[in-house]
Amino acid sequence: MELIPENFSLEFKVRDYECDIQGVVNNANYQHYLEHARHEFLLSKGISFAKLHNEGIDLIVTRIEIDYKYPLRSKDSFIVTVDIQREGNVRLAFIQSIYRMPDKKLIAHGKVTGVSTKNGKPVAPGNLIALLGLK
Repeated sequence: MELIPENFSLEFKVRDYECDIQGVVNNANYQHYLEHARHEFLLSKGISFAKLHNEGIDLIVTRIEIDYKYPLRSKDSFIVTVDIQREGNVRLAFIQSIYRMPDKKLIAHGKVTGVSTKNGKPVAPGNLIALLGLK
């Protein structure tokens, strides 16, 4: 049994159509799970993609790394955890894991790196740093 870190988490349940012919979740769906959890994490911190976009700021993904450890199957319940760290002046990295419930088995672990942009050019995340509780 894995120890789940104390950070933001979001619960999910595998839907039948997310599985391939082998009966396991298709690898591309893990990115959907991670993305939805990141968006909910940002909303929990008062950060809205729509509001940022209206202010001329867009948050974009520049790199995704995922280590698949064990497959999820139809009807499995799981949680996605989200943590964040700064990488330099313009990059933020979301550290995310997926755990099957209730046994807390680690299913996948990933790092999603992104930047904030204005007019298509990377810019320092500005007040996002304070909202995210980063230094």
